[in-house]
Amino acid sequence: MAGLFDQIRESASYVKGVADMKPSFGIILGSGLGGLAKKIKVKATIPYEDIPNFPVSTVKGLHAGNLILGELSGKQVVAMEGRVHYYEGYTLEQVTFPIRVMKAIGVRSLILTSAVGGMNPQLEPGDIVAVTDHINLMGDNPLIGPNDERLGPRFPDMSEPYCRAYVALLEKVALDVKVALRRGVLVAVAGPNLETAAEYRFLRRIGADIVGMSMVPETIVAVHSGVKVLGISVVTDKATPDCLEPVDIAHIVATAKKGEAKLAKLVCEFLRRA
Repeated sequence: MAGLFDQIRESASYVKGVADMKPSFGIILGSGLGGLAKKIKVKATIPYEDIPNFPVSTVKGLHAGNLILGELSGKQVVAMEGRVHYYEGYTLEQVTFPIRVMKAIGVRSLILTSAVGGMNPQLEPGDIVAVTDHINLMGDNPLIGPNDERLGPRFPDMSEPYCRAYVALLEKVALDVKVALRRGVLVAVAGPNLETAAEYRFLRRIGADIVGMSMVPETIVAVHSGVKVLGISVVTDKATPDCLEPVDIAHIVATAKKGEAKLAKLVCEFLRRA
């Protein structure tokens, strides 16, 4: 773990050297949701491959792979244009490494976005969901292994993984800007394949409304680090087992992009009031 701590410090030092600022909010932009980055008043753009120890996405065409530092709605922010995933072969420690670096450069609150399948029959493609809780079915945990108390406690409490005050504020914002917002429980699976009808049926029965391949490990590490989390997901396809239809990644990304404008409106106004 001493190695992880030193790697975080090295990466954070590099980022600070490129952009001398202390962002209070971190933002991770999921698949097809990179458009929000265009609204940031950019101070610096750093390709992931330039940052020491930083993981680089291997999924071509889905993620720009840049760390953007600047201002959004009056707040100093650092935004990730895309993330890496467990299914790419990275360990969950590597997947969540950027969260550690964000904390080290000053981030105290994190906005996570993702594209998800909607298993709750009331959800439709394009709907925006505020994540209120999650179920980790990835078969792994980013905190497994020796614990470094400098990074967080051995047994972090998860009674409030997604900040209730932030969810309440987002709901108020949604009413004011006239964007429909749902609440939902996210279940995370390893991927990369989409789920079978039987798997969707099982996931729904254990209490999940939406399913995805990200966000949950990042939330666990954020909570471990003492960072507040707001999770927002865009439903890209109906994952209802009794009327399941084939769907491909191109369709998922295209649907996510259609929800970008609503997502951007919510995040910008949320930051303005936070």
